[in-house]
Amino acid sequence: MNEEIHNAFEVIKNGGIILYPTETVWGIGCDATNPEAVAKIYALKKREESKSMIALMNGEKMMYNVFKEIPEVAWQILDLSEKPTTLILDNPRNVAPNLIAPDKTLGIRIIKEPFAFKLLERMKKPLVSTSANVSGAPTPTNFKEISQEIIKGVDYVVNLPNEKMTGKPSAIIKLSNDNQVKIIRK
Repeated sequence: MNEEIHNAFEVIKNGGIILYPTETVWGIGCDATNPEAVAKIYALKKREESKSMIALMNGEKMMYNVFKEIPEVAWQILDLSEKPTTLILDNPRNVAPNLIAPDKTLGIRIIKEPFAFKLLERMKKPLVSTSANVSGAPTPTNFKEISQEIIKGVDYVVNLPNEKMTGKPSAIIKLSNDNQVKIIRK
């Protein structure tokens, strides 16, 4: 796994995009602070930039680097969630502008899956994560379902099987700084 982390890190550091396993589904990712790399993912997915993607983080320190204010309920949800959960929070900073949604929010997920967690430790910045499909196509539940267009369109494919992958996208909960909570996907 260390070699895969090194290879993925080198590609990301140089503005490239990778195909990698998460705890939910295979993801396409890049440095969340690099607008050119983020634009490459939108182009590969044929996705409008107004349809934002999420960023993976490895803990509290990284979250506070991106969000000045984090509602207390966010920590409670993260502590109590039994499955991977994406939180949409207000007013991100220190990320690529084209990663931020038109309503000035950003979806984030704290990752525990070993490969992505260790990659984030090495990067010291958030990692974009979006499902490995062209926009509008079904989300692939395993590597065999990923289209050749996506595989050929990334700069590096992480060579790690992930047997623990759920094959299902994460739950999504939107938390506003004014304490509004909205469940987007269970």
